[in-house]
Amino acid sequence: MKLKLYHFMPDKLNLYGDIGNVISLKKRCEWRGIDLEVENITDTTGIKLTDCDMFFIGGGSDREQCIATEQFAKIKDEFKAAIEGGVPALTICGGYQFLGEYYKAADGSKLAGLNILDFYTESLADKPRLIGNILVESDKFGDIVGFENHGGRTYHNYDTLGSVSVGFGNNDDDKKEGILYNNLIGTYLHGPILPKNPKVSDFLIQGALDNKYGKGNYILPELNSDIELDANKFIAQQLRKSMKK
Repeated sequence: MKLKLYHFMPDKLNLYGDIGNVISLKKRCEWRGIDLEVENITDTTGIKLTDCDMFFIGGGSDREQCIATEQFAKIKDEFKAAIEGGVPALTICGGYQFLGEYYKAADGSKLAGLNILDFYTESLADKPRLIGNILVESDKFGDIVGFENHGGRTYHNYDTLGSVSVGFGNNDDDKKEGILYNNLIGTYLHGPILPKNPKVSDFLIQGALDNKYGKGNYILPELNSDIELDANKFIAQQLRKSMKK
């Protein structure tokens, strides 16, 4: 079994150890005998998303996000087609934000997004950044734990990863985190998210295998994920305790 992952803009979009998500995907494939080839994409000229089985976009500052948006604009239609076609993707913070219509900075300036999905993000000068550890209760993945640090507040009506028990998530109003659209995951969780949340990793890998080899033709073997799940459980317990103080 072979898969290919496009890692977009690793030189610009890699805040808070986001590269760890790629390492996690590669190792969980390797442990199952799946050859995951990772191709770093720093220029989208001539890139075809039909050549990859999943992709990853990390987080970055407003400046790096602007540069990345210019690169993605070159392949916007193909990018949208890949998402609509169910290509698994993990997009973090800025990589999540620019899928929407726009990002409005605290000074009122607007950075146009790719407008692939119907949402927007605003950073408000009179409101603080949303920073800290986060616990999300997910019907699909169980407890999801991570760390968030973002000024932007994202608003949409799509399915989310789950409800925020501790922390903020998309914004500090609706207590929802991220987006789950087809096999696309957008999230504010850095940390990185995948090593402590192996069920999310396996969702992406299984989706890639289903797309390439046909649904049901290869079911991921179970891995011993005791270390990862123990870390997840410990962090979730500590965060729940913090709620009671």
